[in-house]
Order: sequence, then C-alpha cells, then structure tokens
Amino acid sequence: MSQVYPECEDVSAQAIVDEQYCCATATTLTVWSKSLLFAGEGFTVFDSNGNLLFRVDTFDDLLLMDAQGKPLLTLCRKLPSLHQRWEGFLGDKVDGQKPLFTVRKSSILPTKNCVQVFMNCGFFWKPCADYEIEGSFSQRCCTIYANSPRIPAAKVKRKCGAAGTMLGKDVFSLCIERGFDQAFIMGLIIVLNQIDTDLSLVRMVVEEFRGSEAVTEPPQPQ
Repeated sequence: MSQVYPECEDVSAQAIVDEQYCCATATTLTVWSKSLLFAGEGFTVFDSNGNLLFRVDTFDDLLLMDAQGKPLLTLCRKLPSLHQRWEGFLGDKVDGQKPLFTVRKSSILPTKNCVQVFMNCGFFWKPCADYEIEGSFSQRCCTIYANSPRIPAAKVKRKCGAAGTMLGKDVFSLCIERGFDQAFIMGLIIVLNQIDTDLSLVRMVVEEFRGSEAVTEPPQPQ
C-alpha cells in the first residue's frame, strides 16, 4: 500500500514494508555489521538519535526485525542462480508465500557491480528494474536508485567518528532520502552484503587460479 506524504510532493512515499518506516524527511542511519544477540553475522541499525531501529540475525534465512524482534522481512537466496538472485518476503515467510521483491546482479560477471530490484514480479520477469544499485558496497560507496523517474533513494557511505577519523567498514552510514521505506532499503542492504560476500569468494578463487597458472616450470639444464 502506497501513501503520499504532504512533505514529499516530489517523491511518492512508498510503504513497501510498513508506512511507519517511510521517511517524511531525509535521514541517516548508522549500520553496525554485528548482531547484538548472537556471536555471528548480522546487523544492528540505529536511527539518527542513536536509538535501536532494526536488527538482523542469521537463522535458516536472513531475518530483518524491528527493535522488539518483530519480523519485518525474510531474505532468501534463490537457487540455482548465476545472477546471485535473492527474494524478499514480507514478515516471517510461510510456505506458499509470494515474494515482495526480487534482487539480482545485472550480469554474471564478478566485475560488474550493478544490482537490479524487481517489485512484486511473482513468476514473471519484468523488462525493466524498479530499483538499481550502483557502486561498490564492499568499499561502502554505492547508491540505490528508484526508476520511473530515476532518482536517488539511498546512499551507503563510510562513517566518520567524532574526531573526524574514518571508522572501519564494519560501521557505515545509510543515508535515505525522504519518501522511501527505511525497512525496505535495509532489506536491500542485507542482500547487497550477501552478494558482496559471495563475489569476494569468487574473486579469491579466480586470483588463486591465476596465481597457480603463473607458476612456470623451472628451466631445463642445457
């Protein structure tokens, strides 16, 4: 269900997950790549006032929850897929539930960084993506664009500390423009992190293979 806010006349505020997460004004979230509850992969997300907004823990699937632990989105890897395809489901996924959105890389090549998002596509593929993500998430420098019209929805940036020093990549800023659903955007960040992790493993294997090919046999005595 979409709702248009008076403060966002130039941007249609889309309540994709929940209208309470649509930004009436631009906001910056702080994302920490750690779980508060488990000693493993996850995310902890704070709002601009330092309050806990979202948390992400890894169970069988990836689950985005609010501060109280209510499931907002379930993110599932779609196998098999050469395009690193993921699906997002509203709330805690149940059997037979259709995906709310699908995310995939635009190319199977690991050097191509563009990621596409298709909304409510079901079993049919759309010719054009509803959102596109460009840049390098691994470097914490990428932008999420909404298409039709093409406008920036959110940006991932490195975060600076109080003394102006650049913090590590495990803590970064997520700057979300007004009129966009913070929970949905955070869901895309979760998928981006998984895609980037998978691609890092692929690059590592490729580099090791190239390194082994570069080893030449010792010269034969003449």
